[in-house]
Amino acid sequence: MSEPLHLPVLALRDTVIFPGVTSPIGAGRPETLRAIQEATKGEDHLVFAVAQRENTEEISAENLHAIGTIARIGQLQRVSSGVQLLLQGESRGIALRVNQADGFLQAVVREVEELEPIDPHDAAFVGLVRELRERAIEVGQRAGFPRDVVQQVLGGTEKPGRLADLIAGYLELPHADRQILLELLSIEERLRQVLIHVQRQISVLDAQEDIKTQVQQELGDRQREMVLREQMKAIQNELGENGEGDDLGELRKEIAALELPAEARKEVDRELSRIERISQDSMEYQVLRTYLETVAELPWSHRSLEHIDLDRAERVLDEDHYGLQEVKDRILEFLAVRQLQAAKQGDTESGVEVPDHSDKTKGPILLFVGPPGVGKTSIAKSIARAMGREYVRISLGGTRDEADIRGHRRTYVGAMPGRILQGMKQAGTKNPVFLLDEVDKLGASYQGDPASGLLEVLDPAQNDSFVDHYLGVPFDLSDVLFIATANFIQSIPGPLLDRMETVEFTGYTEQEKLEIARRYLIPRQLEENALDPETLRFKDEAISEVIARYTRESGVRQLERELGKIARKVARRVASEEVESFEFAPGKIKELLGRPKIHPERAATADQTGVATGMFYTPAGGDIMFVEVTTMTGKGELVLTGQLGDVMKESARAAWSFARSHAETLGIDDALFQTLDAHIHVPAGAIPKDGPSAGVTMATALVSALAGRPARHDLAMTGEITLTGRILPIGGLKEKVLGALRAGITEIALPLENQADLEDLPDQVRDALTIYPVEDLGQLLALALRGGSLQDGRLTFQEAPPVEREQLPSGLSH
Repeated sequence: MSEPLHLPVLALRDTVIFPGVTSPIGAGRPETLRAIQEATKGEDHLVFAVAQRENTEEISAENLHAIGTIARIGQLQRVSSGVQLLLQGESRGIALRVNQADGFLQAVVREVEELEPIDPHDAAFVGLVRELRERAIEVGQRAGFPRDVVQQVLGGTEKPGRLADLIAGYLELPHADRQILLELLSIEERLRQVLIHVQRQISVLDAQEDIKTQVQQELGDRQREMVLREQMKAIQNELGENGEGDDLGELRKEIAALELPAEARKEVDRELSRIERISQDSMEYQVLRTYLETVAELPWSHRSLEHIDLDRAERVLDEDHYGLQEVKDRILEFLAVRQLQAAKQGDTESGVEVPDHSDKTKGPILLFVGPPGVGKTSIAKSIARAMGREYVRISLGGTRDEADIRGHRRTYVGAMPGRILQGMKQAGTKNPVFLLDEVDKLGASYQGDPASGLLEVLDPAQNDSFVDHYLGVPFDLSDVLFIATANFIQSIPGPLLDRMETVEFTGYTEQEKLEIARRYLIPRQLEENALDPETLRFKDEAISEVIARYTRESGVRQLERELGKIARKVARRVASEEVESFEFAPGKIKELLGRPKIHPERAATADQTGVATGMFYTPAGGDIMFVEVTTMTGKGELVLTGQLGDVMKESARAAWSFARSHAETLGIDDALFQTLDAHIHVPAGAIPKDGPSAGVTMATALVSALAGRPARHDLAMTGEITLTGRILPIGGLKEKVLGALRAGITEIALPLENQADLEDLPDQVRDALTIYPVEDLGQLLALALRGGSLQDGRLTFQEAPPVEREQLPSGLSH
C-alpha cells in the first residue's frame, strides 16, 4: 500500500477529473487560488481534485466527495478572472482527512487500488473491452471526427481501466453519473457502465438524425408547395382568371388604381413581383405585404374639396375665436389667393375642388408663436373647418428620435412609417391642414435630431418629393397646409425657423378675456356641468375680478378652470336642492373660490425719492415693478440685489456711469461718488430677472436718489439705455403696457422707435393712455423727476431739490 500524500485540495464545481484524462480548468475563488499556489511550490505540482457535492461558492470539507483524483498541474496562465490551468489526472485517491490550512484546504490522500478482473483473458471480458472500443469509435465518428483519429486516441491506452476512464472523460454525462463512474473501483463493472452510457449516446444521436430527416422532408414539401403555387398562377393566367381567388388579388387592384409617380410605381411593381414568389408562411412575405398595404392606404392623389368662400371662412373664424385678427387676416389672404387661382383656371364656383394643374403653387408653412392658452392649437382646427379640409394634429413635445419623423428603414424588425406619413394616412387626403404642435419642445439625442428631420417637410421648395425611410420613394406634401405651434421662438433651430412664416400670438387684455368668457368659456362650462344660463348667471363685474385676482396668464386656460370650479360648486348646491338658481356676483367670489390667489403690483400712491416704476414681460403677461435705490456712506461702490441677470446688471452699471459722467447736468455733487455707495434693489427677490428693458428705470431711480428729487409715481417706463444716454427699443410692448394699465398707471414713457408698436393695442386701451415717446435719458428724466424740464435740449432742474434736506437719503448734501 502506498504512503499517504499531503496535498492541497482543488474543489471542483460540476466537474469530475478522470485518471489519464487532461482537462482545462478555470479557477477564480481565493481558496482555490491559494491551493494552486501551494501546489506549484513543490516539484510534483500535485493536487487532490475532488468534486463538491453541491454547487456552492463556499468551499468546505463537509461539501466534498471522499473519492477524487490525484492530478498534476500542467500549463498555468493568469487571466483577468483568475487562472486557467490544465489538469492531468494521475490516479484515484481517497481523502483520509481534510484540514484547514493557511487560507485553503489540505487533505491526507491515499491512492485507491482498483479491482482487477478475475481472468483478464476471459472471452466475455475481452469481448466487453472490444465492444466498448468499437462503440466509442462510432460515437467519435458521428460527432464528426475521422475514424483513424479516434482509433489513434483510443489505441494509446491498452489497460482496460484506463480505456474506461478515457471514454468516460469525453462523454457528455451529468455530474452525478461521472462521480459514480469515478468511485467504481471494479474495472469490469466500470467498463459495463461506460458501455451503457455510450449506447445511450448512440441512441440520442439516432434520434437527432431522425428529427433532422423529418425537418428536411418538411422543408422539401414546402418547396414543392411553392412550386405548385407558381404553376397554379401560370395556369390561372392562361385561363384569363388573373389571380381571382388569390389573397393578393384585392391588394393588386387597389395598387393598380393608385395614381403613383413613375418612381413609386416602379418600386411597388418590383415589390409585388417579389411577394408573388414568396411563401405566405415566410417572415419576408408579411413584411412586404405590410409595406404594400401602407402604400395602398396613402392618399397619393385624392384631395378634399376646398370651399373657397371668403365670407363663410371669415364667419367660421369669428365664430370660433374672439380677436386674433392678424392670424385671421393671414388665413383669409391665403384663401383669396387660392380663389383667384381657381378663377384663373376657369373654376369660379365656391366649394369646387381646385384643378390639379394649379397645384404648382406651394402651400404656406405657418408658425404660431405665443404664450400658452391663447388659442394657437384650436385656431388650426377652425382653419381646417373654414377651408373644408381634413384636420390632422401630431404633438412633437418630447420627440427625440429622427425616425419618429422620417420613419424606420424596412430592414429593421417592426419598422413603420414616420409620423408625417401616418398623419397623411389618417387624413386620407393629399391636402389636409396638418398641425405640428409644440415644435419648440423637440429634443436631440444620440438617435438623431428630429428638428433636422423636419427641414425637408417644412420647406415648400423640397416637400413635393419628401422621402420617408420606410416608404423609400418620394411623396408629395406640397398641397398640405402645415401649421406649427411654439411657446418660445428662441428654442427653435435657426434653419427650421427660416422655413416658416411666423405669426405672433399676444396675450389677451382683460376686456378680451371677459368677452371670451362670456362667448365661449361660460357656455362650455355650463354644458359640461349640466347647468343652464337661468340656473347660473354671471355678472361681468365678478368675472373681471376673477380675471384680475385669481388668474395670472396671457391666455384663458386658468380662467376656464376657475369658471369650471364655480359651476361645479353651484351644480352641487342645485343637486342637493339648496338653491334653484344662483347669481355669481362680486360678493360671492370669496365664498366659492376662497381668498384671492394673485396679488398684482399696484401703482404707488405718492412720489418717492429713489423709487421708479418700470414694466416687465413674462409668458404669463405683463406687470409693473419698482426699482429702489438708496445711498449710504461708502467708497463709491454699486451694490445690486434682487436676483438680477447679467444683462440687467450691465444696465445698472451703465446707469451708474451715465450719472457720474453727467453729474453736473443732473444736479449731483461729483464728490458724492467718492463718499457714497449706491444700493439698487428690485423687489420679488426670489424671482430671477434679466433683460435690458429695465435700464431707463434703473437710471431714473439712481438719479432720483443721488439728486434728491422724487420720481413720479404715476409714470411707468421701459427702454434700454446706452452710456451716452440713448434709449433703445425693446420687445413685448403690448404686454407691458397692458400690465401697467391693470396696475392703475395711465402714463407711459417708451422708446421713440417703439411708437409704431402701439398699433397692436386695442382702441379702448390707446384711448385710456397718455404716451410719451423719448429718445434719450435727458427727455425721460425731465419727464420722470419732479422739478425737471428741458430747455434748448438740455435737462435743467430747480435751484434746490423739491424735498427737504432731512428727507434726503443718508449722506446726501448739496
